[in-house]
Amino acid sequence: MLHKATMTTVELDDGETTALIAELRRIIASDPFPMSPRICTLRLILAKLQPPTARPQPFPAPTRTGEPSHVLHRNRQR
Repeated sequence: MLHKATMTTVELDDGETTALIAELRRIIASDPFPMSPRICTLRLILAKLQPPTARPQPFPAPTRTGEPSHVLHRNRQR
């Protein structure tokens, strides 16, 4: 007889979610083997509980050689 795998949904309040996130972070940070399958699994769980925050915008691409920068152009106008 085949058994179907069922997903269990856990309902956590904000305090429980915060505590679980803090504990997962502590376990991940203190583990001596950061690339172990156990820690990789915990990182995936943490990512589901708390999606990553927005990353800052990268710096603009540097100007090509020979092109004056905007700052230099502004300083020359003064």
